[in-house]
Amino acid sequence: MNYKNLKKILVVDDEPDMRWILTNVLKKKGYRVITADDGKKAVQKVIENDPDIILLDIRMPEMDGIQVLEKVREINPSTQVIIITAFADVKNAVQAMKLGAHDYLIKPFDNSELLLIIERVLEKKALDDEVKYLRNALEDRINLSKRMGKSTKVDELVDKVKKVASSDFSVLILGESGTGKELVAEAIYRYSARRMGQLVEVDCGAIPETLIESELFGYERGAFTGAYKRKKGYFEAANKGTLFLDEISNLSKSIQMKLLRAIQNKKIAHLGSTELIPVDVRIVCASNEDILKLVEKGTFRRDLFYRINEFRIDVPPLRERKDDILYLANMFLKEASEELSKKLKGFSEEARKFLLLYDWPGNVRELKNVVRRSVLVANRTILPEHFPDELKNSELFNIPVDQIDSMIAQGFSWKELKKNHQKKFEEQVIKKTLKRTNGNKLQAAKNLKMDYKTFHTKVKELDLNKNQLNK
Repeated sequence: MNYKNLKKILVVDDEPDMRWILTNVLKKKGYRVITADDGKKAVQKVIENDPDIILLDIRMPEMDGIQVLEKVREINPSTQVIIITAFADVKNAVQAMKLGAHDYLIKPFDNSELLLIIERVLEKKALDDEVKYLRNALEDRINLSKRMGKSTKVDELVDKVKKVASSDFSVLILGESGTGKELVAEAIYRYSARRMGQLVEVDCGAIPETLIESELFGYERGAFTGAYKRKKGYFEAANKGTLFLDEISNLSKSIQMKLLRAIQNKKIAHLGSTELIPVDVRIVCASNEDILKLVEKGTFRRDLFYRINEFRIDVPPLRERKDDILYLANMFLKEASEELSKKLKGFSEEARKFLLLYDWPGNVRELKNVVRRSVLVANRTILPEHFPDELKNSELFNIPVDQIDSMIAQGFSWKELKKNHQKKFEEQVIKKTLKRTNGNKLQAAKNLKMDYKTFHTKVKELDLNKNQLNK
C-alpha cells in the first residue's frame, strides 16, 4: 500500500537549513510538505492544514516543542508527532513520548532512518483509521435500527443485511415506496468490504430513457449532439465500490439487455466507442414492484432478474410493523422540533392512537411528513386536529383482524376502533371483546367505552350468540 500518497507533513524547526533539508528529502519521496519556523506558527498551520504527521523540534524560542505538542493534542489527538531533538534534550523527548508523541530522532540522523519512521507511523495511522472505520460500521448497524425502528421485523431485516453485506452477492431490495429501501442499500455498502470504494446511487425512474444509457456507461466526445467531451458513467464511478440501481423496474428492455451484459462480462463500452473497459462493481437493486410478476408479464428480462436476485431482502410496509410507528413518530418529532426551533411536549394520547390506527399507505415517508407538518402547526402538544385533513378524513383505518386483540388490550374505544364502519369489522371487534370477558356483555361494553344499550343492540343486529363466539 502506498501510504505516502498525498500525505501532508508539517516540518517545525527554527533553523532554516534544517527546514530546507527535511523539505527536500520529503518532497522527493512524494510527500506534501508544510513548514513553520516557530511554535505559534506551527499551531496555526495545524489548524489550517490538518497534517498527517508533524516533525517537531524540541528547542525553539517563545513556544517550545512540548508546548506545541500539548496544543496539537487539543486540536486533533489523531495527528502523529515525531520529535526531533539534540542528544542533550533526550529527557524532554521522553517527556514528549509520554504526552503522546509517536517517536523521536536524535540529531544528527540519517535520512533513511527518518523515512523509515515516517513509513511506520503512516502504517500505524492507516491501521488506526481502519479500526475506527470498523467501529463506526458497528455503530452504523445500530443506527440502521435507530433509523428504521425496534420491531422484530426490523431486527430480522438488520440480520439479513449483516449476513449478505460481507459477501459480494447482488442484492434485490423489494418494498413499497417510502419503506426505507435506500437505507438498506446504504447499510449493505457500509458493512461490505467495498466500503472504501464509492456508493453510486442511480434513480432509474428519474433519468429520461434517451439519457440512461450514456449515464450508466459513459460516452465519448461526439457520440451525440451535445457530447463535447468524454465522460465516465456510473459504472466507472462505482468501480471497486457499489452501484445502487433504485427503481430498476423502470428500465426499458433494451437497457436491461445492456445492463445484463455489463454485469455478466464485468466490462462496459462508452457510447460512441467499441473499446471495452473492465469494471469491478457490486450491484444492489431496489424496486417497489414485485419484479417476478413483471417477468411473468414479459416487461422485465428473466435472465436479468436471476442475475440481480442472488439475495433478496423484503422491506415490510409500516402497517405490518405497528410497533415502530410511535418510535419513528417520536424520532421525527424531535428532528422537526430542532429544525423549526419549537419545544413540544409530544403527542396526546388521542393522537398516538390515531397514528396507530392509520394504515400509512405512504409508509415511513408519509409518517415523517405528517409529523413534520404537525410540529409546525401545533403549540404545546400534538393533537389529532393538527394532522392534515386528508389524513383525518381517510378511509384507510382498516385494522387487520389479527391486530384487534392488541388494540382492545391497549384501551382503544369503540368509536376509535370502528372508524371504517364495516359490518365485518364491527363483528370481529365485538366477538373478540366478548371472548375477553367470557361473554359478559356489560363488561364488554365498558371495555369498549360504549353505551350498554347500544352494545346490546349491536349484538342482536349481528346475531351473536355464545356458540358463534367460539368460531
